[in-house]
Amino acid sequence: MAEILVTPLSLWPRPTMSKGPGLFADIGKKAEDLLTKDYDSDQRFSVTTYSNAGVALRSTAVKKGGLSAADAVALYKYNNATFDVKVDTESNISTTMTFTDFLPSTKTIASIKFPDYKSSKLEAQYFHDHVTFTTTVALNQSPSIDATATIGTPTVAFGAEAGYDTTSGSLTKYTAGISVTRPNSYASIILGDKGDCIRASYVHHLDLLKKNAAVGEITRRFSTNENTFTLGGSFAIDHLTVVKAKLNNHGKLGALVQHEVIPKSVLTISSEVDTKALDKNPRFGLAIALKH
Repeated sequence: MAEILVTPLSLWPRPTMSKGPGLFADIGKKAEDLLTKDYDSDQRFSVTTYSNAGVALRSTAVKKGGLSAADAVALYKYNNATFDVKVDTESNISTTMTFTDFLPSTKTIASIKFPDYKSSKLEAQYFHDHVTFTTTVALNQSPSIDATATIGTPTVAFGAEAGYDTTSGSLTKYTAGISVTRPNSYASIILGDKGDCIRASYVHHLDLLKKNAAVGEITRRFSTNENTFTLGGSFAIDHLTVVKAKLNNHGKLGALVQHEVIPKSVLTISSEVDTKALDKNPRFGLAIALKH
């Protein structure tokens, strides 16, 4: 089951740097979250606690198939700085340091991993009322560089992303996208995978509080001439229970129920069925996230 409460750096709300177009990574994210977030087939249990000194501790145990894994995260926030340390059962240690407004209208994120130190990265984000930039550099002897730029307003945003390999001197990726945000709807189009894939999505909120929403997504991959259509939605049964469902043209039907058992603690049960192969066993997932 996908984890409900936290990922590193999300134990506290993400700071809003400006009222501008947002990051390129935000284009299409609303539809993606509705169609993918919390849909999984793992068994997961997590506990998150907070202290008055500004420290958050989270421990997670996951069972996927016949394999089990666990990790522990400690996060400390002080003024405009956040420090995050994660240790897992495979002896991997990752540290993330985030500094907001180290320079005006900027956010700097440094991530260091051991023993796989070659995957360490340094990212800088710049926010303006009409433009945002991000640059990410791998901290190794042959660094790769990723850069994004987004221009526009909170209503209409255009963005592009590119990756460059300094060793081969070639582009590793390039992506472009556009999003339109209205009070009760959101639409986006993304051209990715070096122009091989185009994805269009639309989200419509069904109530003023935005607790109920319908979503549709169309993806076309030109190299394989394959189209995927997905329809889904999220609906609040009451103030404690949310139901989500999705179905694509390949016959994959997914559904989940989230219920706040006690304040800030959520139980999620999900399932996925291949309606074109009913002889196969459906997939089930269970997650319990306790937060106090």
